[in-house]
Amino acid sequence: MTAIRSVAGCTDGVRRKSVPLRGQEFASLENLLTVEDLKVHFPIKKGLFSKTVGYVYAVDGVSFTLGKGETIGLVGESGCGKTTTGLAVLRLIEPTSGKVTFQEKAVSKAGKSELRRLKREMQIIFQDPFSSLNPRMTVNQILNDPMEIHHVYPGSERKERIAFLLDKVGLSPEQGRRYPHEFSGGQRQRIGIARALALNPHLIIGDEPVSALDVSIQAQIINLLIDLQGEFNLSYIIIAHDLAVVEHICDRIAVMYLGKIVEMAGYKDLYTDAKHPYTQALLSAIPVPDPKTKKERLVLKGDVPSPISPPSGCHFHPRCRYRKEECDKHEPILKDVGEDHYVACFLY
Repeated sequence: MTAIRSVAGCTDGVRRKSVPLRGQEFASLENLLTVEDLKVHFPIKKGLFSKTVGYVYAVDGVSFTLGKGETIGLVGESGCGKTTTGLAVLRLIEPTSGKVTFQEKAVSKAGKSELRRLKREMQIIFQDPFSSLNPRMTVNQILNDPMEIHHVYPGSERKERIAFLLDKVGLSPEQGRRYPHEFSGGQRQRIGIARALALNPHLIIGDEPVSALDVSIQAQIINLLIDLQGEFNLSYIIIAHDLAVVEHICDRIAVMYLGKIVEMAGYKDLYTDAKHPYTQALLSAIPVPDPKTKKERLVLKGDVPSPISPPSGCHFHPRCRYRKEECDKHEPILKDVGEDHYVACFLY
């Protein structure tokens, strides 16, 4: 049986999607999505008149691009803003400011009818495959819903499309008559993937698509996503906290800390030559499967600061072992340190 041994920090049974993209290869990709200085600040209201007394700075100036056929991973600790970033890209959460451009169309400024058309091209796979499926609807009804809402695949074509989607994700057309509770967790996630494919999108955001699954099922779902990407020319944004997962499916990885991207690089460059102290600490926390191998663990001091009142200057400086005076006062920007490797740190 294929499996991912996440607790061992390694993966078994997962195929590497491709050779890593680097430098000029990233630049040569046709651009699909551009995110510029994206911010999502949630107001904190108190009192009888719901007066705004502060903000939660969930996403605080995120920028990146995504090429056609490319996969970017967003990783970081819980609460760093990676899921909020994905939801804001789709405008499932309204961004406070910033610009999101999809296929040269401004998602952040689109009206209701234009946004509806754009959402046919952008879909999401949710983390929990059970709560994201309507328990009162059969699988056929779940897959029919997006096609009915957007008026695509009329009549008999819709039934053929549903059967085609179920087959592509490893389920039989006969299972379409069942309800979500009659499936295992892995099968429910396959239904969620089929629903995301229903409108033939170009971009799919996976919000921790395998974290709620047993480790014995994770590799199967990752391999399925890799196969579907090649067949349908999909672009992915994979949100995850399991570094072993993103290593095998992503071309580039963006590390987030307290609402900001602190490092971005090709997967191989990031895992072999991490620059930012936070990334180095994350990688050092991955367990080694060999009990005889000793590995230095970089333990971060203190707790993650509150996104309500983030530290001045570099957000990471209260926990950084390389902290300097300028880190307290000035905020570092993402700089290219070579071969499309970007880092926000005064060490570079």
